[in-house]
Amino acid sequence: MSQHGVGPRAVTRSVAFLTAGVLAVPALAGCGSEDPSGKPLAGQDIQPAPRDRIADGGTLRWAVDSVPDTLNTFQSDADATTTRVAQAVLPSMFRMDASGRPERNADYLESAEVVDTEPKQVVLYKLNQQAVWSDGQEIGAADFAAQWRALSGKDTAYWTARNAGYDRIQKIERGDSALEVRVTFSRPYADWRSLFSPLYPKDVMGTPDSFNDGARKKLKVTAGPFRVQKADREDGEITLARNPRWWGEPARLSEIVLRAVPRDKRAAELAAGTLDLAEIDPAAARRITLAARPHSSSSPLMGPGADRSAADSLRSWAVANGSDEDAADEETVARKKLRKAAVKYARQQRALSGFEVRKSLEPAYTQLALNGAEGPLTDERVRRAVARALDRKELAQAVLKPLGLPSVPVGSHLALSGQAHYADNSGALGGQDTKEAQALLADAGWVRGGPVKEQKKEKAAGPEGDKADDTGEDNKAQHGPDPAGHLAQDGRQYKSHQGGAPGAYAPRGTAAPANQEAARLAKNGKALTLRFVLPSGPGSQTLRTVADRISRMLERVGIGTEISKVSDESYFKDHIASGQYDLALYSWPATAYPATDARPVFAKPVPAADGSLNVEQNYTRVGTDQVDQLFDEAVATLDEGESRSLIRKADSRIWAAAGSIPLFQRPQLLAARKNLVNAGAFGFGTPVHEDMGFLKKGAKPASGPSAKGSAAR
Repeated sequence: MSQHGVGPRAVTRSVAFLTAGVLAVPALAGCGSEDPSGKPLAGQDIQPAPRDRIADGGTLRWAVDSVPDTLNTFQSDADATTTRVAQAVLPSMFRMDASGRPERNADYLESAEVVDTEPKQVVLYKLNQQAVWSDGQEIGAADFAAQWRALSGKDTAYWTARNAGYDRIQKIERGDSALEVRVTFSRPYADWRSLFSPLYPKDVMGTPDSFNDGARKKLKVTAGPFRVQKADREDGEITLARNPRWWGEPARLSEIVLRAVPRDKRAAELAAGTLDLAEIDPAAARRITLAARPHSSSSPLMGPGADRSAADSLRSWAVANGSDEDAADEETVARKKLRKAAVKYARQQRALSGFEVRKSLEPAYTQLALNGAEGPLTDERVRRAVARALDRKELAQAVLKPLGLPSVPVGSHLALSGQAHYADNSGALGGQDTKEAQALLADAGWVRGGPVKEQKKEKAAGPEGDKADDTGEDNKAQHGPDPAGHLAQDGRQYKSHQGGAPGAYAPRGTAAPANQEAARLAKNGKALTLRFVLPSGPGSQTLRTVADRISRMLERVGIGTEISKVSDESYFKDHIASGQYDLALYSWPATAYPATDARPVFAKPVPAADGSLNVEQNYTRVGTDQVDQLFDEAVATLDEGESRSLIRKADSRIWAAAGSIPLFQRPQLLAARKNLVNAGAFGFGTPVHEDMGFLKKGAKPASGPSAKGSAAR
């Protein structure tokens, strides 16, 4: 599944084992005639404007998390910026619409359809006759064939991160003309629209050497509204310039400069005038919103000294003017620094008044992952008890309501509201029910107030394990006794992030109600305390809020948590991927092709030749044969309605196994210069780079409610 970015088709295998529980699954969504997919909870917020109101020229300076190590999206170290570049400079046969559904990209395709199913599935692509590479060569069957051979998995000399779908192709040939490409599949493939997006030229895909190295640092040949003019890793910038051979609507902007700016520095960079568009955190969003209000620079609500009370100010004045000369000098210096910081903040606020916050929901969701490979969570009853203890609505409201976004819990692991495969299947597990959670724990043998043996402390896995105590006493099991070491963490699968950033948000440990130790559940001399692992990087306040609330919800049913914060760098490698956690918060991107992209995320772990277990991307180590079979059937079913029904059945069974609990769709907040149009919070939709630009002097954006943006504002 793929925020904001590169999807989860890649990744190393490493795993754990889990027996499938037997659960009665209620009537499955998607079996009736009513479409349960619904609509997106929030639309795009991009300040739409017709092209004739947009000035010709200008440079858009757009913040990214990094200058990527590769410009080849099919390599394992590709990231969200790799995808952003590819969307602007390379062909894509299908793009995502505002509901997260694939739509034909008319700039490249006249049509694409399945023309035969027997004896083999055949897809016929009819290309736009104007479509050419930037070197003047026509886009054609040779490019399709080169990409298939590179990504088929048959030649290990190609260092590919994924081959899903391409491994089902039998042959590619030219059709009746140079504009037709016939793709014949060896096995039926429902997600054929996912292929050749992006499409690289045969010069990149033609040989292992050119694939492995030719597109890492530069892209000589492109075919989008922009081309890669320069990728400067030292300066942290990628410059995209207009493609003079582009045949579609000409780009309104002359250049797009992607600048690597840390998220905690973006508000300052926006104020300094070095950025026009940047994804930001809630704190920066509040600051920009405040800047737009009258007299915001003097507001006491934010900025240096905002948290000082009248008594604090009076005390500071008294010390600065007191008889203790040393204390007075020290306080005077501190007061001068504070005044200087306040002046700088006010100046930045005035500059930020030229920006606005555009908001939507990312095509990604945050989940609570439960490691079913070891410890109490190997028991499906305990996992289900954790799930039934959670009030997902409350968690969604805590994150999204303050931002003015719809606070609706996510009801599917495999799609989001508005996408074709979505249906709320959470009923297969059930909603928040304290009594039911307690009954499940009792049935699993956990009793309240049972004897507890003193446990030997362990050190957290990973190089930063020694730092587990550095985060303070609030990270210890104030929710109960101090059992095993700090082995929990949180984050997100894709760097972006997001997130991101693009990866994960990171919670912080918080104290539970007092005098709860006696109420802790225990079994065989061990208290029921779960290791909650979280990343410790900046911008993690959102996850801290979520982790705090989850811990309190679990406390009510007798489950303790011990929170451990670890570095972002080691979060996935040393904790999630290696199974060194009980609970974790991280995000998965949504996808229009769950039969392909989601299967490795939920596949049942299988033994490897060396005796270990392969988990693919199933970091919870919870899977069942039933779910695998449903995915296999869905990806091989060319009847789209039947394929969606199978995906929804798979999701119901994933809910029932309680390996991961979807919580909420991630917020998407962007700061945009007020005269920047057709850019901002894109939600599900693929950006249309040629339509981005700055309004002409005196021009106004589209009038009336925007189908693309008003729902999110």
